[in-house]
Amino acid sequence: MVYAIIVAGGIGARMNSPVPKQFLEVNGKPVILYSIEKFIQSFPSIEIIVVLPNDYIDMCSNLLKSFNIKQHIHFVSGGDTRFQSVKNGLNVIHLDGIVFIHDAVRPCINKELLDRLYIQAIKTGNAIPCVELKDSIRFIEKGISKSVDRQCYKSIQTPQTFNIETIKQAFLQEFQSTFTDEASVLESIGGTINLVDGLDENVKVTRPADLELVSILLKKYNEST
Repeated sequence: MVYAIIVAGGIGARMNSPVPKQFLEVNGKPVILYSIEKFIQSFPSIEIIVVLPNDYIDMCSNLLKSFNIKQHIHFVSGGDTRFQSVKNGLNVIHLDGIVFIHDAVRPCINKELLDRLYIQAIKTGNAIPCVELKDSIRFIEKGISKSVDRQCYKSIQTPQTFNIETIKQAFLQEFQSTFTDEASVLESIGGTINLVDGLDENVKVTRPADLELVSILLKKYNEST
């Protein structure tokens, strides 16, 4: 089986928006819808689990129905941390296979990326998308900054993709503050992380300017398909 857990726990504080950023419209559609559609197009039999604050479950359900999403969507209440939210999503999965874990506010994924991640996860148990850093970076410690080689670092994206049994085992442990993503959870129990080329266009919407950027990128995608 193939699953996608879409984590939509944000409240949009930095967007100055009355609704969470995953529900903001871009080119006539809510941000969250783009990822859901792309997963369904890429894997027609996929099971999709949307994790979001309990107060927004009905809103999201009605919103997806209004856009004629016929795929059955599982809605799960989120937790106080991303770790707990993802764990809640994993807890409704009872079959073996592959699971994508994706930020709801990264709408610019495509089939080529999903296929690449899926194939790698089948081969090695996990696949984590990453891209090169383009800016110079510095390491700061005790107020002192030092130049470092950016080629030794990667920017990590989602969907992070895993063998279901393996990632569920990793999430049996207690939360740690060092868990910044699902890869770090697996790594903490000795898992080897397999990096895969991501997409520069796979932008995460966190600020108003990001909405303008993804609007341009999504229009570009539509024109090329």
